[in-house]
Amino acid sequence: MTLLSEAAGDGRLSLSEHAERSERALAARTLGELARLTSDLTLPSGQPIQLYPRRSVTAMFARERRQGRWVVPSAFPVTAFFGDVVLDLSDAILQSQRVTIYATAIAGQIKLIVPAGIAVEMAGRSVLGVRSVRSQPRASAHVPPSGVIEVRTLTLGGAVKATTARRPRWRLGSRRR
Repeated sequence: MTLLSEAAGDGRLSLSEHAERSERALAARTLGELARLTSDLTLPSGQPIQLYPRRSVTAMFARERRQGRWVVPSAFPVTAFFGDVVLDLSDAILQSQRVTIYATAIAGQIKLIVPAGIAVEMAGRSVLGVRSVRSQPRASAHVPPSGVIEVRTLTLGGAVKATTARRPRWRLGSRRR
């Protein structure tokens, strides 16, 4: 309610939008409902954490994606069975300094997007599959990583790929001619 009032005071919300959102906020029963009401008003660091009902991700003949602010448990199973899974850890909160992801890709693909400053260690078995880690070099080789993501893989005709999140190419105020 405070965030909605501040947004109305700053002019980010009209009085009718404020009244409507306040009414929906009072009727909200879950954190997810509140997050939808304020998602366009704050920076990602101020957003509530997204709560997922399961502690694992499974994509069977489907696509699954986790992104935004969410808590990554210290041990996290991920399975892609003829499907695709994307885990965007750019804004995620790591539950511990070392997170172990158990990645199983059977004719599917698992893609991890890791923020800069987090080291990725990939180990496991691959049969007719692909395992890769692509990361951008750190500014200084002497700076230790702020966390480690260990990926234990089993790929059977699938792929497990980890990449460092890209920096935006466009900068405000600068244009190419």
